[in-house]
Amino acid sequence: MDRRPTIMDVAAAAGVSVATVSKAVNGRYGVASHTVDHVLAVVAELGYESSLIASSMRSRRTGVIGVLVADFEPFSAEILKGVGEALRDSAYDLLAYSGSRGAAEGWERRSLSRLSGTLIDGAIIVTPTVVNVGTEVPVVAIDPHTGPADLPTVECDSFGGAIQATRYLTELGHTRIGFIAGRPDLRSSIARDAGHRRALADAGIAVDPRLVATGSYRQDAVRVAALEMLRRPDRPTAIFGANDTTALEIVKVAAELGLDVPRDLSVIGFDDVPEASKAAPALSTVRQPMHTLGAEAAGMLLALMRGETPKVTHLKLPTRLVARATTAPPL
Repeated sequence: MDRRPTIMDVAAAAGVSVATVSKAVNGRYGVASHTVDHVLAVVAELGYESSLIASSMRSRRTGVIGVLVADFEPFSAEILKGVGEALRDSAYDLLAYSGSRGAAEGWERRSLSRLSGTLIDGAIIVTPTVVNVGTEVPVVAIDPHTGPADLPTVECDSFGGAIQATRYLTELGHTRIGFIAGRPDLRSSIARDAGHRRALADAGIAVDPRLVATGSYRQDAVRVAALEMLRRPDRPTAIFGANDTTALEIVKVAAELGLDVPRDLSVIGFDDVPEASKAAPALSTVRQPMHTLGAEAAGMLLALMRGETPKVTHLKLPTRLVARATTAPPL
């Protein structure tokens, strides 16, 4: 092509409308991710730059780091605080973005296709639904998806933390201990299930499959699981919820059934979000350093954006048991 390519040339070469090209290159809604990838490939092949993004495409810098979350729930909110603290003295602004559409699988890819190169220079993804994402900007994952991943990751020791939680319950004297698990696609959820089972085995307690359920960190699913467990004639005397929102929902269900926590039922969670200590009764839990998770991910991302290789690309942080008012020896 002897002349400078136009948006119409891109549309013709890609087999799409001019409007679709405009939306794709400007990161707007309404274009499928595979179509965006196709259009941007044609853009690169033809050497076309729209006037709206020419400057950012030349400089490759926006001065913004994105934190992508499925939802603004307590865990992700604490992560955001940690990232913000780490970036306070940097030259970067922070963009918090939730484009999950109900946490459907692959939401991260769609979000990154809209943001990368035009709005953000790098991204931190919290609890992703996929192993890897294809993007032009550096990406770090917090609480990663299960399976091998090329992405640098930051997480806590979920296996060790779950051992702490269940061991604490067995040391109180509980032998019928329920477990309501989290999202089965997260590495942390699998590790917490394994840690719970290890602690039971260490105490000589067989796993009762009727006392294991999956809540997927969803209030409705947790509620169904808790009702089924607590309505059993041989109900558990303690339940370990895979995160604090799960545990708090268990406490709520127990109260509705006329069970006193912790006299009739001990409950322990995982995370130590602010709501845990403010609850009545205050929730026993396993504390993971959420602010540090965010700060470490930010530091790792800044190194990647400078073209450096981080000293550690798969970081695991320790946890700590926090005993409060929802746990006691069984009657």
